[in-house]
Amino acid sequence: MLDTALLWDWASFAMRWFHIITVIAWIGSSFYFIALDLGLRKAPDLPPGAAGEEWQVHGGGFYHIQKYLVAPERMPEHLIWFKWESYATWLSGAAMLMMVYWYRADIFLIDPLKLDLAPWQAMAISAASLTIGWLIYDRACKSKLGHYPAAFMALLLLALTAMAWGYNHVFTDRATFLHLGAYTATIMTANVFFVIIPNQKIVVADLKAGRTPDPEFGRIAKLRSTHNNYLTLPVIFFMLSNHYPLAFSGEWNWVIATLVFLMGITIRHWFNSRHAGKGSPYWTIPATLVLFAACVWLSTQRDVVAEETAALTTRGERYAMAEGFEEAADLVSAHCSMCHTAEPAWEGFATAPRGLLLDTPEAVANHAEEIYIFAGLTDAMPPGSANFMEPADRAAIRDWFHAAEEGRFAQN
Repeated sequence: MLDTALLWDWASFAMRWFHIITVIAWIGSSFYFIALDLGLRKAPDLPPGAAGEEWQVHGGGFYHIQKYLVAPERMPEHLIWFKWESYATWLSGAAMLMMVYWYRADIFLIDPLKLDLAPWQAMAISAASLTIGWLIYDRACKSKLGHYPAAFMALLLLALTAMAWGYNHVFTDRATFLHLGAYTATIMTANVFFVIIPNQKIVVADLKAGRTPDPEFGRIAKLRSTHNNYLTLPVIFFMLSNHYPLAFSGEWNWVIATLVFLMGITIRHWFNSRHAGKGSPYWTIPATLVLFAACVWLSTQRDVVAEETAALTTRGERYAMAEGFEEAADLVSAHCSMCHTAEPAWEGFATAPRGLLLDTPEAVANHAEEIYIFAGLTDAMPPGSANFMEPADRAAIRDWFHAAEEGRFAQN
């Protein structure tokens, strides 16, 4: 019979895979249209209202594309909308947030050394930050500042820095970067859902009614699309960062996050300039490398990682009291703690893999599900040449986990 932990792990994997699929679809179409828009060229035979055209070759065929600055004179019969990629990306990302960080809020979301929250409080702050953050951003876009794109981008960078600092004082380090990515992605998808697509629908309605569309709708949509263009790469960085504790863990992680946003600007500026036919801004290459080097340097400016708090979580208490816990804790200490500790003894590891510390009995109890999946149900850990666990050892870990799930407690 399949147990809950196994099913939940597969469900998380499936949702993560679906999320990656939608991310590729959204970012692929977004980058394509940005490049197309910047590469448009004037031609003497353009139809009325057309701002430019571009010829492309791909897959053995030629494509002739024309862009209308506002809209064509009549509504085309076949019109493709690009919106579901964005919506599916955000919805699948929100599902991942709930399945990983909300479901295991006591482990992945709450850091008692920063702010001792109940799980429901942490989840409420998580949801509210995404909502309120978008409302503030949207209000700023609709103000006079929205007519000054460069100044607005500078202000947006300051706001994102403030969000990074704030998240770092509330959530775990890993959750800090995850929420920065979620907040940025929320801005991007909300731009599509609340602004870009509605404005496009107004233009379509005007065309159908025989009215001349207002070009202001195009300007507003263009501003939001530009923001999305420059925010995309940082979101990907934050998505990947949970595998690299040196990036997300440490007192300067909020500064690293700011530098990541700056790298998103320099990298996209390189591509945008080339697509627009404005040459190659080679200065962006050393600028990006300097920013990345600064991230690396900041990751070393830390105190020795503190041992995981001795406090058991509510979930961890159940596993600490279960039959077989002492044997399982001894097995983890013998086979896992050389890497999963504040100062790993295994050559090649600067920090504990995935930032996971398993060097105290309390930590073992708090991370029972991960240990069960990676070292009990499968032989994924310990890996390779470090794998000296016998089948009986893995069976003992499984027995302990099942005992906790079934409510069988050790006799003291």
